[in-house]
Amino acid sequence: MNHQNNGTPDAPRLTGTLHATLALAILSLAALAPGLGQAQTIKIGVPVPLSGSSAAAGTDIVNGAKLAAAKINAAGGVLGKQIELVPEDDACDAQTAVQAAQKLVDAGVVAVAGGYCSSAALPELTAFHRAGIPYVLDASTNPKLTEMGYDNVFRTIGRDDEQGPFAANFMKNSLHVKRAAVIDDNTTYAKGLAQNTVESLKKMGVDVVYADSITPGQMDYSPTLTKVASLKPDVIYYTGYFSEAGLLVKEARQVGLKMTFMGGDGTNDPTLMKTAGPAADGMIITTAPLAQFLAGAHDYVDQYNKSYGQGPGPYSVYEYDAVGVTAKAIADAKSTKPADISAALHKITNYAGATGTIGFNPKGDRSRAVYITVIVHNDQFEPYQRQDASGKWVAMK
Repeated sequence: MNHQNNGTPDAPRLTGTLHATLALAILSLAALAPGLGQAQTIKIGVPVPLSGSSAAAGTDIVNGAKLAAAKINAAGGVLGKQIELVPEDDACDAQTAVQAAQKLVDAGVVAVAGGYCSSAALPELTAFHRAGIPYVLDASTNPKLTEMGYDNVFRTIGRDDEQGPFAANFMKNSLHVKRAAVIDDNTTYAKGLAQNTVESLKKMGVDVVYADSITPGQMDYSPTLTKVASLKPDVIYYTGYFSEAGLLVKEARQVGLKMTFMGGDGTNDPTLMKTAGPAADGMIITTAPLAQFLAGAHDYVDQYNKSYGQGPGPYSVYEYDAVGVTAKAIADAKSTKPADISAALHKITNYAGATGTIGFNPKGDRSRAVYITVIVHNDQFEPYQRQDASGKWVAMK
């Protein structure tokens, strides 16, 4: 019996033609884009608070990172590739921080430069360490961050156990106080700074008449202030963040407290003056040098003003350097492998940053961290005092 041929024997020939055509197309695409399948940018994560009461500080840090990336990219990038920033909101919250860190890992970042609240940076660091990704901190100052033995953590800022003794020395030897009150907000950063300050004050013979916590987010701290007032301290040192500091100093003046009011480096944001108004006048803050007081940061301040229509906050310039030193490490390593970047960061001893010379000790801390005091005057932070080479307190110009 004869059957009509329905074309079935030609099907293999047709399939072969399609495969050949597809192979030629893939080869053509590969020729047009030799880097296809490889990362076209170098991704650097920026975990910061972009929501909540510290959002202004987080936005300022991202702005600093953008200026650094723009400068690097304009000069040709790193290893022939452009820097791509990946900001992620950690809300200064430990649980949110874990999610933010995982998002950055999943996004394929090869390094991270950022951090604000130590309470968020600690869980972030754990996640980045697990993934082997270097984390260069610009603002998180809790000592524990570089005391866990991790080889992937670095800081362009100082530590609370450096700032605490500095603050105590200022109170004792510049203000000549005999009685001090120290208030924290129960966060990782604030409690750490408070503890280091209290220990140093006691060693110096200053009577710490009050050392306790407030609860952030409240609208009335007058009960705490009334209790502190009854103990007659010569100074009140608040180690929490600027949002509560503004309210605290405002209420302190409203209830008639006349003693010196001080803040740690979590209070050095311009939002402080917006919250406190004239009550902030005369408040003294211990801090790493602000960008406007750094000789090497004049161009940065000008560029920030030009780009964002206002001056930089306290930590954007330290983020600028964090991104810059990370890019330097990538270039030195000639690699975008996170482990190679960490190894290169450990070898950096003399990076010329806007905040000064940057090098890292074996723990990853900045080798030469500096602190100064600033004072609020006419709605502005003005340089106040620093220690000279002999340890004497002198006026800053």
